[in-house]
Amino acid sequence: MTDVIERNVHDRLSRVIDPELGKSITDLGMIVGIEAVPRDVIDSGRSIVDVTVKVELTVEGCPLTQTIIDKINEAVTSYPAAKLVPHIDVASMSRSKLTGLVNDLKAERRQNPFTKPGTKTRIFAIASGKGGVGKSSVTANLAATFAALGYDTAAIDADIYGFSLPTLFGAHGHPTNLDGMLMPVTAWGVKLISIGMFAGADRAILWRGPRLQRSLEQFLSDVWWGEPDVLLLDLAPGTGDMAISVAQALPNAELVVVTTPQPSASDVAVRAGLVALQVPMKVRGVIENMSYYEHDGERLRIFGEGGGRRVSEQLTKDLGHEVPLLGTLPLEPEVRIDGEAGRPVVLNEDGTLADSPLAAEFKGIAERLMR
Repeated sequence: MTDVIERNVHDRLSRVIDPELGKSITDLGMIVGIEAVPRDVIDSGRSIVDVTVKVELTVEGCPLTQTIIDKINEAVTSYPAAKLVPHIDVASMSRSKLTGLVNDLKAERRQNPFTKPGTKTRIFAIASGKGGVGKSSVTANLAATFAALGYDTAAIDADIYGFSLPTLFGAHGHPTNLDGMLMPVTAWGVKLISIGMFAGADRAILWRGPRLQRSLEQFLSDVWWGEPDVLLLDLAPGTGDMAISVAQALPNAELVVVTTPQPSASDVAVRAGLVALQVPMKVRGVIENMSYYEHDGERLRIFGEGGGRRVSEQLTKDLGHEVPLLGTLPLEPEVRIDGEAGRPVVLNEDGTLADSPLAAEFKGIAERLMR
């Protein structure tokens, strides 16, 4: 009986997925032993069996250790034919075993994973013509919306000079280094990477040209992303080096332009969209942020109105294909308050999508982007 239980438990553990690597813990070699020892006791007609599972995690002090242990416990205790009592023995992989695992993963990937034929990932580069239009908060809340809707979601803070995604997601940890391969930090269901997560990021950064492009290449190829459904990139304002680097590294990316209603912002936003005339990148649509402020049932147009529509119509005309206005977002203090506290405003405290007009607007934008 014990042999059968051990085989069945191993089969059940093969369906436990490592949350960082996106692969089965058995395929990754994390399960190094399973031992079943029956007790001389029957409970409600079922045998009671102690099951010791020996686990080797990739690194000591792995931040997701408890998550993996909980999933193993669930797989063992839900065994239907007997009452299994789990005992989890946790250790870390040897240096040589970890090196072999990382080499296998790198060999499997070999290159930027988002340009491989047949990739399922939809890539949206969030751009703006100028700063101060809320591009990063739009990126953060859109990413959080995708994750809450069940999409495997990743985000790259490609604004090297003005990174803000770690703050907006409350992601204060550092990427786990697996023998030279980085694991993105996960917050609110979104896998994140940002220059702000590395030591010395608080110093002034004056990168240009090749070095700036190399930073993006490293974010794409030196980080283990798995195969997310959606990847969002928060670009620096304007039409400079990073926008060109994204187009070169991710020719399948789709540009989403963020503007505010006033002409001084929307006129510049058009130029951000027209970068598509110079690089192989499709403009997917326009988002108008801070469209109005709701006060006593009245919508106050603090920054004027019509900017998103003007950008949409001008880009449609200049690019020769429809560039729709994907959504209009209100000006709400909670966007700043919750963002500075480290939680995207579209989410409840348990990570579910909030029941609010703003969350509904982001949900609509996400659904339109995935059509």
